[in-house]
Amino acid sequence: MLLFIIGLIILIVGGFLYSKYVEKQLEPDDRETPAVRKADGVDFVAMSEKKNWLINLLNIAGTGPILGPIQGILFGPIAFIAIPIGCVFAGAVHDFCTGFISMRNGGSQVPKLVGKYIGEGCRKFYNIVIAILLLLTGVVFVYTPGDLIANDIMGADPNSNVIWVIYAVIFAYYILSTVLPIDKLIGRIYPIFGAFLIISAIGVLIGIIFKGNADLSFKGQGLLAKHPLGQRFIPSFFITVACGILSGFHGSQVTLVSRTVKSEKEAKTTFYSTMIAEGIIAMIWAAGAMVIFSTGTAALDTPGTLMVGEISRY
Repeated sequence: MLLFIIGLIILIVGGFLYSKYVEKQLEPDDRETPAVRKADGVDFVAMSEKKNWLINLLNIAGTGPILGPIQGILFGPIAFIAIPIGCVFAGAVHDFCTGFISMRNGGSQVPKLVGKYIGEGCRKFYNIVIAILLLLTGVVFVYTPGDLIANDIMGADPNSNVIWVIYAVIFAYYILSTVLPIDKLIGRIYPIFGAFLIISAIGVLIGIIFKGNADLSFKGQGLLAKHPLGQRFIPSFFITVACGILSGFHGSQVTLVSRTVKSEKEAKTTFYSTMIAEGIIAMIWAAGAMVIFSTGTAALDTPGTLMVGEISRY
């Protein structure tokens, strides 16, 4: 429990202090942002700071800070230190800088920024890589929420056709969110889902405090536990818990919100603090998974999507 608390302190206090340092390097001012200067009612739409915060949180988070840490905690309590340090000094800085640079370049997305600052050759190579990675990410962001809905909400048979209907609805939603004006669907739905993400994390945290605080370690093992599948902490942990520490995918998401921020002085809250919030969510779900694993409530090889239900019920 001590390491978990220390990790949360690092996230909150470290994030508060280091975000000020990063902001000082970027020097936000009163110039017009793309949301104001290029307002078109479609992609460039000024929205409130609170709405942008919730949208960006869901954009960069989703199921990432839930499923990743559930698998990452198998490396032991070291996760409670690695997540906050990586989040404060890497992930949040990455998101803040990417979003801010995009704002300073008219809301440009990453491929265009790569071409401008690194070169056309790099941009062409980047486009190939990002096309493959976004395809894989898109698949993950369809089947993981689909499995969660089917297993934990509807209790459907995994082999039934219901799961394919759920996949189709989620995919259709993603298509609509890309073609409709950003404030019509994303601006209305994402804040609600973002709030659900926070509420669920708070619920798990309450359960940890009152029921599982004595089980935040693997008995007989120290800070770094022996992974049940023999995986090495480096690099496996940082790949598994990417969304809770540092994820390149975030670069494709924060640039969308860079087109809806109405003041550069809101950038720190919109981009940096949302990654800190994601780190806190990752810490909570990692702790919840450790309670389940260490008490023997679930086997160490239980799939992440099933673990979400186990943690929620416990």
